[in-house]
Amino acid sequence: MNPKGKSLKVALPLAAATAVCTVAVVGAMSDQGSSRHQEKAADEKAAAQPAKAAVGDPSNPATWRLPIEAYMPDPTAARTITNVRDDLIDACMSKAGFNDWTPAPDLPNIDGESFTDGRYGISDAEQVAQWGYHRDPALMKSYDDAMFDGAVDESGADEAQVRQCVQEADGSVTAVQTDPLVEQIDIEGFKASLTDPAVKDVFAKWSACMKAKGYNYVDPPDAQGDPNFTDPENITPEEITTAKADLACRGQYPVAKTWFDTEVKLQQDAITENQDALDDIRTTNQAQAAKANKLAQPR
Repeated sequence: MNPKGKSLKVALPLAAATAVCTVAVVGAMSDQGSSRHQEKAADEKAAAQPAKAAVGDPSNPATWRLPIEAYMPDPTAARTITNVRDDLIDACMSKAGFNDWTPAPDLPNIDGESFTDGRYGISDAEQVAQWGYHRDPALMKSYDDAMFDGAVDESGADEAQVRQCVQEADGSVTAVQTDPLVEQIDIEGFKASLTDPAVKDVFAKWSACMKAKGYNYVDPPDAQGDPNFTDPENITPEEITTAKADLACRGQYPVAKTWFDTEVKLQQDAITENQDALDDIRTTNQAQAAKANKLAQPR
């Protein structure tokens, strides 16, 4: 998703000239009014369209898009909103006499490059060869370091003052959050997909493939959740070997795509049942993003 660009900043007799200008101005106003009407109609039409799934690179689940994502805050807009709120709170704290107070630092993204990155398990052979089922340890360390830095406040500000400034920021731009209905559709659809016949069938084929390689796992989540592989600071050769076998069996059977297609159908059914409410949610998200863009300061 690409972020939106920011907007920066022969003579006639008098009577005839006045007439020409009048016609030109009226015509321009008419054109502008028509253009605004068309843009508004296009926006309303787009908002009324049910969301659809998308598949970028068929071999890379990180490029796939679930329909429910259309009703979640846009990641780029969410970053802008967070930055605007940080600036508002920082200014409020400085006004209150706490010049040393600073917003928590931006945290590195450890959830993958997209909403579906890692949702269906491992997919990148290069990463598996280095870290097995783990994320990049260097990235995880940078996240932990940023969390630690954000927890330290040397300004001496009390919590009541911070809460007051947060409330003031809320009056301008509310914090980014996914609507409970959207979360419900996302979570319930994922859970339901695990018991879908098509998913269970491809899981069974994957399990048989793994058993032939000497591994006894019921399904892919069972392998990834193996207690032997959950230590964040210890990536063993056994984990890497297991993950490679897992990935090979995923290559033999379409685990991720079958799982994704099943989730898409479940989500689309739920979206149809809640279309009006979801359209309102999407409109609210877009309005919040537009408001934040107007308040955003160059960085």
